[in-house]
Amino acid sequence: MHALNVRPRLRVRLGLRPRLWLAATATVAVAAAAVVLAPLASANAAPASRAHAATTLPACPFWASGITPPARSVTPWVPPLQTAGAVDFATRSAAPTLTGSLSNGSVTITVNPVPNAVAYRVWRDGVAVGYISYWGQTGPLTVTDSSPCQGAYYDVVAMYDTSNSDAAMGQLSVPYWLGSSGTLAAGPGDVAVGTQISMMVTSYNDMGLTASGYNAQLGVCATDPRVIPWGTYFTVPGYGTCYAADIGTWIQNDTVDVWLPDSQANNWGVQDRTVTVIANPYGGSGGSTATASASASASTSASASASAIASGSTSASATASTSPSATATGTSAGTCAAAWSTSVSYSPSDVVSYAGDNYTATYYSTGAVPNAATSWAVWSSDGSCTS
Repeated sequence: MHALNVRPRLRVRLGLRPRLWLAATATVAVAAAAVVLAPLASANAAPASRAHAATTLPACPFWASGITPPARSVTPWVPPLQTAGAVDFATRSAAPTLTGSLSNGSVTITVNPVPNAVAYRVWRDGVAVGYISYWGQTGPLTVTDSSPCQGAYYDVVAMYDTSNSDAAMGQLSVPYWLGSSGTLAAGPGDVAVGTQISMMVTSYNDMGLTASGYNAQLGVCATDPRVIPWGTYFTVPGYGTCYAADIGTWIQNDTVDVWLPDSQANNWGVQDRTVTVIANPYGGSGGSTATASASASASTSASASASAIASGSTSASATASTSPSATATGTSAGTCAAAWSTSVSYSPSDVVSYAGDNYTATYYSTGAVPNAATSWAVWSSDGSCTS
């Protein structure tokens, strides 16, 4: 475990692992714009009283109240040694589905069972609201959220033994959001595919179980579930693809925490990045269900504007000066650019050639092979070329 800038540990409930915080601190604060996700109108009509009750619910609080992250500003950046591919949970058993509605100040949630599951967990914005043990009962499997809030997101996972381990878990469900109608609906709410959000991106290297129950690993990232719900895939320039499945006491509003091994976490530091929500690359039950035609930007998204960083802060685009002059940009069609190199750090818009094709970089990367399946979000093919 790399010890630099290690933060005090804080254990959270439900047996969640402690966390070591590796982001460097500074005396200048990044402006944290509180995000209010305004639910989309439900396609299903609901009684006026229920709809009114839903719109008068309080704003969703942060899951760990009373914690203020220290001031942080952008730090020097060392590119990771690998690009995070999209974590594949599609081989696990399909997630249960949820139904639910608001009544008398509470949301009653029904879990539709799946074969062979022995338990179910339900979360609201990363906060556990119910654990159901299944022993063959025939009645509805329900949990009650007695503290609902406007636009809340709910997730459910089935468990196939009582070990509470990663191996016991099936797929995490798509996010279900509490619409203004007072009913739960599967869908993206205000974080449809294509949504772009400016974020402060930090990093951690803890091992073990994340808050959702999956193991910490490359491609599993911590978010504020009020902003990016669990079960959502998104891309982070310079890192790769994230799957939202963890939380953290400093991961509030406009902050994302990416997982990197060992000292690579400290090398990442604190960066400003614009993340982009994408569809589930594997088409499983987890991840966004939005269509690609959804809005490409969210007016209510969080903002970690670079203008809030004090002048003189180190730029996040640290790779530009390290790329060799042989890296071509704007290469004419049909002519092969400089050959891709495993040791070069590439920046967006860099053009390389590999195996007879030209590729344009869409994200920061080092060692991401252009035609590899795990590099689809890093390189865009420009077609064949000739030397």
